[in-house]
Amino acid sequence: MIAAQAALETRMLLRNGEQLLLTVIIPSLLLVLFSTVDIVDTGAGRAVDYLAPGVLALAVMSTAFTGQAIATGFERRYGVLKRLAASPLPRWALMTAKTLAVLATEVLQVVLLTVIAFSLGWSPEGGPVPVLSLLVFGTAAFSGLGLLMAGTLRAEATLAAANLVFLLLLVGGGVIVPLARFPDAAQSVLGLLPISALSDGLRDVLQHGAGMPWADLGILAGWALLGLGAAATFFRWE
Repeated sequence: MIAAQAALETRMLLRNGEQLLLTVIIPSLLLVLFSTVDIVDTGAGRAVDYLAPGVLALAVMSTAFTGQAIATGFERRYGVLKRLAASPLPRWALMTAKTLAVLATEVLQVVLLTVIAFSLGWSPEGGPVPVLSLLVFGTAAFSGLGLLMAGTLRAEATLAAANLVFLLLLVGGGVIVPLARFPDAAQSVLGLLPISALSDGLRDVLQHGAGMPWADLGILAGWALLGLGAAATFFRWE
């Protein structure tokens, strides 16, 4: 049942034009645009080496947080979640299926963005284990926050808030603009955001060849525990 529901959730995500724009097209366009046009000073080296890890983090956020929050919020509004909760599929299994759908979508995103980055001359460093660890913890963190928003706010409020948060974190999360460009006081706060921890951790590994970024993993784990715990406590099915 979980596999069937996960396959259905994945197809629904990929068939939704607005979600496809958010999860695939926007990150791809940002990667190509800022890698080929000198708009933002990304420091020494090729721009794509700095931008690719940040765009991978953005892809995770767009799917696990923004896309999932909006889709789940409207499913809750239209009574879909209420009906599914009354089906033989347990509630925990439904959330598991949604998580598997997010992971499947992220795999497609990572493959596509990696191909684009390689075509732009990307030369990644580091090993796969730290990268996978960051992506998993980042997915857990953003999924918890997305489900918390979808399960507590009205669908229209979720739509507005999720898109607003996406734009704010795109600008202030170190995805495109380095955090070093912000004032010192702001850097200390922005560095604690999940998107900043994910993008900085991926950048340390893929651009600088660092080992396991424990500090960034700790931040993501904290957000994951906070978001998933709050979602489990306050999520309303109708």
